[in-house]
Amino acid sequence: MENSKILAVLTGDIVNSRKGEAASWMLDLKSSLNLFGKEPLDWEIYRGDSFQLLVPAKKALYAAILIKAALKQFPKLDVRIAIGIGNVSYRAAKITEASGDAFLRSGACFDALKKQTLRISSENDALNECLNLMFDLAQLTMNSWSVIEAQNIHTAMLHPDKSQLELAQILGKSQSSVSEALNRGGFEEILKMERYYQQQILSV
Repeated sequence: MENSKILAVLTGDIVNSRKGEAASWMLDLKSSLNLFGKEPLDWEIYRGDSFQLLVPAKKALYAAILIKAALKQFPKLDVRIAIGIGNVSYRAAKITEASGDAFLRSGACFDALKKQTLRISSENDALNECLNLMFDLAQLTMNSWSVIEAQNIHTAMLHPDKSQLELAQILGKSQSSVSEALNRGGFEEILKMERYYQQQILSV
């Protein structure tokens, strides 16, 4: 990553982390983070259930949704994520020692989280308001994903070029059950939101 690019910092923590076996969900969290960079330069887990991830801004929402889908596969678990968009003025060997506007925005956004599980902060206030409204509406569905819905959505996101029949073969399920789970989880609508986010983030 180059500092000249618009970057995003995701700051997150696991909801109800003590109610799940860390040995199980930690592997899925690390696998998800590994898709977007290397530890500890691009991502790091700290305090046992908190993490930071640095990605190009256009990938931030995709990463957040993928991480959420990974962790919602475990009963009672969820994740809170704050996305900060901006520059990174200093890169260190560890992401937790780096600094810049993206880090400041992500940290402040995370500290301001209340009941929300996904928020964003950039220098464009109008865009923040629009995206956060969309995120609030999406969370009505995403926060209620069942284990099965999360599993199907996670697999579909990992294999965007696969048909539902191919996804069914990967999951060892029928095509109809995959289709039903994706529909219940609002997958198509969430993909539309993610595509809209990618279009709009270029204006930051």
